[in-house]
Order: sequence, then structure tokens, then C-alpha cells
Amino acid sequence: MTDYNKELMSFLDKSPTAFHAISSIKKKLIASGYSELAESEKWELTEGGKYFVTRNDSSIIAFRVPRFNFTGFMISAAHSDSPAFKVKENPEIIENGYVKLNVEGYGGMLMAPWLDRPLSVAGRIIVKNGNKLEVRLVNVDRDLLLIPNVAIHMNRDANKGQTWNAQVDMLPVLGSADEAKGSFMRIIADAAGVSDSDIISHDLFVYARDKGKVWGGSDEYISSPHLDDLQCVYGCLEGFLGANNSSSVPVLAVFDNEETGSLTKQGADSTLLEDVLKRISLSCGKDEESYYRSVSSSFMVSADNAHALHPNHPEKADPVNRPAINKGIVIKFNAAQHYTTDAVSCAVYRDLCESNDIPVQVFTNRSDSRGGSTLGNVSNAHVSLNTVDIGLAQLAMHSCYETAGAKDTKHLIDAMTIFYSKTFRVGAGGSFELLD
Repeated sequence: MTDYNKELMSFLDKSPTAFHAISSIKKKLIASGYSELAESEKWELTEGGKYFVTRNDSSIIAFRVPRFNFTGFMISAAHSDSPAFKVKENPEIIENGYVKLNVEGYGGMLMAPWLDRPLSVAGRIIVKNGNKLEVRLVNVDRDLLLIPNVAIHMNRDANKGQTWNAQVDMLPVLGSADEAKGSFMRIIADAAGVSDSDIISHDLFVYARDKGKVWGGSDEYISSPHLDDLQCVYGCLEGFLGANNSSSVPVLAVFDNEETGSLTKQGADSTLLEDVLKRISLSCGKDEESYYRSVSSSFMVSADNAHALHPNHPEKADPVNRPAINKGIVIKFNAAQHYTTDAVSCAVYRDLCESNDIPVQVFTNRSDSRGGSTLGNVSNAHVSLNTVDIGLAQLAMHSCYETAGAKDTKHLIDAMTIFYSKTFRVGAGGSFELLD
């Protein structure tokens, strides 16, 4: 029996940034017989072919072509990024005998958990190689940084509520001014196996060094960095790879920059998904009308983790829609359509789960509390189709160390395996069905 949590933890440990997550997904796809396509080249697809395309090294879309005369697309969308601290240009601040790293917040993070724990840096660098500029992934795989708290003796109000100034309180210490001055980019270069003079630019992020753990009285919990949203990425990927072919094209989409609003060329609010679906259709010999007909017979699962009922703060949850860890997949609703789920998409996905003994539950925000949003409604502005927003219940969302259920990863894999084996059809008189 596959130990999915062990495999999930391995995937998470290898994915300190979105760039590394996409690299790990690429390796798994290639090992499963998928071929990489380039957006700049002509696509020559074949029936039975398996493909993927990346953008910005941080987003990826994979798909299979079971046959050219396909019905529609069965799509999942998740995201590769997580809240973190991004390293600025001119990264060293030398003050008071220390070398500190000049960083700024990426995404809406919980700041306090970043204090007093071992940190490091990973991401990508652009290096000059002759006349070419090349991308190199880098991970300084050692305890490199720490953000020290202020002692209780110097801040007697520390336990009475605390605000954090990102420019003052959250700068990681690299080392002493005598020893570490001017060393940061050399450390990055050494880790990448290049000279620091060859580095032209970088996208580098601070990450927590803590490894993923299974814990609890009955090993019922998992904790790790990046559970939001790499747990859903992993579940969708495994379901995608394990599914049987149907008359629809299965599509796995993993977007970057969800945590900052998706407003990039590689985000859900870009044309990436639309571009890929249109190119699949054209390469399979379909005309424009056939493409739009295919979209009308398509379905998307927007997968991004959900808030579980908190053990110490149940008042933060809706009175009755209170997802629990290990109690199954969470279908998310919002009246303002920050989640795109409606009665139709909920019914389709809930029936899929319940018909296969996969537990399912519901999340809504309190009516007096503003929640977040995710990929579904953003993506639908470019490719409009029936979409359900789901997730897995977790605690401490947007912490650098989050907690979820050990059973729920398998629930998502099972559901997505079945989903990807189906074809969605809109029937006469407003009926809907999933066909084998």
C-alpha cells in the first residue's frame, strides 16, 4: 500500500519555493512518460500522447490526448506558491554589528511563526553563460538564517498582543558584520555552482527549514511548510496520473502567484490556461466553434486548502458549516462568489464523492467575517466553465508551518482519480452528468 503522507512529505521537503515544486512535478511527469512542449514552438500532438508545458518555471499545465475527437476538458487547478519573505535587491543590511537580510513579505502571511526558527534561502538565479542568460535553481540546504525575537524583559507587553513591522522586526540575521559582510551572494553562487559575478538577477525566498511530520495520539495529523497549497497540488497530481482515460482531455493546472492575486503572466488571471486549451483543440483538428463546444462540456476543480474548525477558537467558524480535519474534502461557498461553487458544481462533485464513499463537507465564512478567494473565479474570467472550489481542512493557514489531516490526502487522491476518469456532459432540460 502506498504511503501517501510519506510521499507528500518528500514532495514538500523538495519544494521550498514554487520553482522547486514545478521542477519536482516535471520530474514525476517525465518519469511517467510525459513530454515537454514549448510555447514558442509548433505543437504536434498525437492520439494517446502525454504532454506538459511550463511558464516562468513556476506554473505548469499537463494533459493527455486520449483521442482527437474529445468531448471536453476535465481540469483541476491548484497553486504552487506560499506566503514567504522575498529577498530584495541589494540584500545585505549591515547594522549594529550584524549582517541582516533585506526582505519583504510575499502574500498575506502570519509573521510570528517565522521568529526563532532555522531558516534558509531558495529560488532561482539568472546567470550569464557566454552570450546566453540561463535559469538555475538554487537551494542553500543548511541552517543559514534566523529572525530573533525580542526578550520578554525588553518587551513586557509581548504576550498582550503584538504587531510586526516587516522592515524592522522581520529581518533575518545572516551573521556578524565582521564575518558575514558581503557573503550572501557568494553563498548563493556556491550553492548553485556558479561564480557570484555571473549572477545577473534573482528570485530568492526565505523558507522555514522544518521538515514535514506525521504526529498525534494516533498519527492523525500532518504538519509541514507549504501545505497551502502543495497538499492539493500533490493530491491532484496523483489523481491525474492514476486516472483512466475517458472521452475528455484530463488537464492538471498548477499556477503561481495565487497568494498575491494571480496578476502575472503565469497566474490564474493570465491567458495561460486559455492558451493551452485552445492550442490542444487546434492541434487536434478542431475549429473555433468546436473549441467553445468543448469548453461547454468541461468541468474544473479549483483545489486550495480550507480552514478547519480551530480547537481553541471555535467562535471563528460559521455556526454550522465547520469543516473538521480528516473528515473529507471541503466544498467551499461564498455568496459574493469569492469561491465559484454554485448549486450545479457542488451537486456534481458531491455526488461524485458520495457515490464512491469519499467523505465530503462544507465551508462558509462567518457572515460578519471577510474570507479569502482562490483560483476558480479568477480563472473563469478567461475560460468560463462549471467550477467547484474545494480544499482540505487545515489549521494555521499562511503560517510557515501548517497542520492538516493524515487521512485527507488520500481522500483527495481518490476523488481526483475518479474525477479525471470521467466526462462531464450537459444534458437536455438543464441536466448534468459525469460519464465513464
